[in-house]
Amino acid sequence: MINFTNVLGRLLPENQKKELFQYRYKVFIEQLGWELKTKDNIEIDEFDNEHTCYVIAKNSEGNITGCSRLLPTTQPYLLECIFPMLLEGTSPPKSKDIWELSRFTSMNVNGLKDNNNGQMTGELTQRLLWESFDIAKQNGARGIVSVSPLGIERLLKSMGIEGQRLGKPMKVNGYKLFACYVDFRNIENFLI
Repeated sequence: MINFTNVLGRLLPENQKKELFQYRYKVFIEQLGWELKTKDNIEIDEFDNEHTCYVIAKNSEGNITGCSRLLPTTQPYLLECIFPMLLEGTSPPKSKDIWELSRFTSMNVNGLKDNNNGQMTGELTQRLLWESFDIAKQNGARGIVSVSPLGIERLLKSMGIEGQRLGKPMKVNGYKLFACYVDFRNIENFLI
């Protein structure tokens, strides 16, 4: 059984922040090999702040098996500040009703059998994405932007969701990435 929680950065207790950032370190640094500046086996950056909303999935043993980070685009965010080249000269969205989804993963780093031994799984991944969309919508979002690998397009299509490319995919640090937009009006029937 998977339980989801969501909480703003300013309300997340320090021990839970540490657990979340250690989980992200294990996924993004150890498993995926991202080259990010880290310290003390935690993965945290300037977009982890009091305005950030976290969605956290935990299994029945209480281990984190997935997470996402949501930010309103009225705050500095990843696509705007780090990856604006993915927009091919178009201005990044800056609106209270467009949020950014980042640090999205559903990898069980503990290798427990309920999550396919550490691989991203369809059901958990889809549930986490729906939960993330729902939380953003409940906070006033009408759409989501993200810096995404090409595999996200396949995931969205498998869920019946139309994602819009905001520019051509580009190879960045060895990964094919693109700026993606999902308009919630196109998936209204699925959301709370």
